[in-house]
Amino acid sequence: MTVHIGAQPGDIAETVLMPGDPYRAKWAAETFLESAQCVNEVRGMLGFTGTYKGNPVTIHGSGMGMPSLSIYANELIRDFGAKTLIRIGSCGGMQPHVKIRDVIIAMTATSLNTPSMGLFKEVNFAPSADWPLLRAAVQAAEAMGQSPHVGGIYSSDVFYDERPDLTEQMTRHGILGVEMEAAELYTVAARLGARALAILTVSDHLQTGEALPSSERESSFGDMVQIALDAAFPA
Repeated sequence: MTVHIGAQPGDIAETVLMPGDPYRAKWAAETFLESAQCVNEVRGMLGFTGTYKGNPVTIHGSGMGMPSLSIYANELIRDFGAKTLIRIGSCGGMQPHVKIRDVIIAMTATSLNTPSMGLFKEVNFAPSADWPLLRAAVQAAEAMGQSPHVGGIYSSDVFYDERPDLTEQMTRHGILGVEMEAAELYTVAARLGARALAILTVSDHLQTGEALPSSERESSFGDMVQIALDAAFPA
């Protein structure tokens, strides 16, 4: 048990999927896991542990933004022994060829700032995914008939961004999509010796203004959860 996670020793699996929304964690656990049990509800941040094809899995919310995710990633790895953390969440598309409902698998995560940045001082650390995990996710997606986009994303520390010039430069440099957590997840995992990956569903698009209707989000996000689970436990 930690300050933010009320789970008992052994309640958290070595593989953890991390959606931002705690209720999406509940939905994913009930939909994809067998015998899922709630193991945390401190501050309303729900976590569930069950099995997938006989393998223990925890699905735990991270909250919105890098400061919130940093708390949970640190405690899950340091205090509960998590070894593989996969962010499953939504993002905004930034390239013309990236469409609504597409899946992005993040190789790298650019940011202006992260909670870990003070450790590096003058160094520009480059947060990146675990390669075997990324490769397994691509293979899992392709086995489902999907053609995921693989490349760099941008982890923003604000939701209501008023920097159109920054968006323009991110797009110019090939960034596929924008979200708010992956850069810190990759950094914490690297520091603490864990594997990390972000698998994202494009829910809206910064260039076209399109947005995925709420009624269609669950089915689209389901593909992302399936990819994450099959990447964590390849056949």
